[in-house]
Amino acid sequence: MKVGLLGGSFNPAHEGHRHISLEAIKLLELDEVWWIVSPQNPLKSSDDMGGFDERVSKAAEIANHLKIKVTDIEKKIKTRYTADTLQKLKKLYPETKFVWLMGADNLLQIPNWKNWENIFNTVSIAVFDRSPYCYKALNGKAARRFAHARIKESRAKELLNKKPPVWSFIHIKRHSASSTEIRAKRREL
Repeated sequence: MKVGLLGGSFNPAHEGHRHISLEAIKLLELDEVWWIVSPQNPLKSSDDMGGFDERVSKAAEIANHLKIKVTDIEKKIKTRYTADTLQKLKKLYPETKFVWLMGADNLLQIPNWKNWENIFNTVSIAVFDRSPYCYKALNGKAARRFAHARIKESRAKELLNKKPPVWSFIHIKRHSASSTEIRAKRREL
């Protein structure tokens, strides 16, 4: 089975998450995409965080696709950091090929994540273009550190058949939805 993993706070989930998931299913020929709703992102404040069950429920509403599975797996396996979650998932599902899905904004931020280099060395990674982060992300620390492991976008389907570290930057039609902007608009009401 080929599974894309999209992790995040989903605070709230929105059509941009669904858009990236559907593009990944199509472009990478995935069987499923699992949304990993984080109980609490260690790099984000809990002040503006919706309740966990509420975020999972809203994510399921937005996902609304047979191939997109919303999970609370980090809560179940008691992990807090992506690197730890990926290690456990690989042990729990040894026959599954995983690819980590993320926006360009996360490629820029990933050096702030705990054991971020282990993420690159554990699973293949598909980075999706997200305005306005593209150029900055591609010149950032993670992209430079793993430049040798980047494959051309035209070969992105091969990500799941290659041994990590391997990643690709994929240009897709951009979606304007942003959890940060949605929360800001809610505060204005």
